[in-house]
Amino acid sequence: MAAPRQDNVNDKILDATELLLKDSSIDSISLAAIAKEAGISKGTLYYHYKSKDDILFGIAERYLAQQYHEFYQWTENAEKDTSLHRLYKYVLERDFYEPTVRFQLISSASGSNEELRRRILELYQKFQKAIAEKIAERIQGVSADYLAWLALLISDGMIVQAELKNQSFDPEKFIADTDNFMSWLEQHS
Repeated sequence: MAAPRQDNVNDKILDATELLLKDSSIDSISLAAIAKEAGISKGTLYYHYKSKDDILFGIAERYLAQQYHEFYQWTENAEKDTSLHRLYKYVLERDFYEPTVRFQLISSASGSNEELRRRILELYQKFQKAIAEKIAERIQGVSADYLAWLALLISDGMIVQAELKNQSFDPEKFIADTDNFMSWLEQHS
């Protein structure tokens, strides 16, 4: 029997870690637990990833690459309403998906690991530039960079509120209110 393809093993490791992160922090998850959940040996895990930080970055990279790809597909679809307010709604709804894993990524990147922080920031900046580019195509007279960062900061704040289990915060209502505000902004710019 042939050995599994490398990308399948990488996906197994990342999928297993994401599953474990839903119930535990990255600090409380051992590499042995990740290997066991992925159905691979610790040696195979170490062959692909040298540390939990490398695995976290792999998750972030995969997550943002998927978002980036889907974002471009959505904005380039001529059959869709991709106006500013719909673009904002799209970003906020997509970014809010899997808040626990994203919160773990943000938390780990803001710790003492400078390399992980730098790598995560590069991914954020890439996604911010993509959002700003699409905003600039849709609205004039307002800073596209500002609106792109605002979308990312709002989505991060929503994730924090979800992780805090803030009962007074209604994410669906907040997204709807943001959609209404961005629609108003479009009409008045």
